[in-house]
Amino acid sequence: MTRDTRQRDAIRRTLAEARRPLSVSELHELAQTKVARLGIATVYRNLRSLHADEEVVRVELPGRPPRWELAPGSHHHHFLCRTCNKLYEIASCPADLQRLLPPGYVLEEHDILLRGQCQSCAQPARAAHKRRG
Repeated sequence: MTRDTRQRDAIRRTLAEARRPLSVSELHELAQTKVARLGIATVYRNLRSLHADEEVVRVELPGRPPRWELAPGSHHHHFLCRTCNKLYEIASCPADLQRLLPPGYVLEEHDILLRGQCQSCAQPARAAHKRRG
């Protein structure tokens, strides 16, 4: 167990307040409001430490830098907004994924990433569509 520091606490609180997985740059920017002059190297160092202590998990996205979130209390998936590139947690999971597999296959784990537009990004597109139609 690593000792708590102001920086480590700020990173932990920032992830909790965001309520969504953050990239290192997002985390750095937001945590700086809690600890002035927080360096990017400090963010990386603390993420490695928090990960080793199983307090945070790395969320891998194909072709994109990883995001970080507090270790989840339950199984969940993610939604990626194609417009703002923010990643959001989705609390539910489709039931009985085993039925999708060919006979005899055994499902051991899965990850589901939904893509589209978040509510904030979709509103202007919906408004423009209403004006045209």
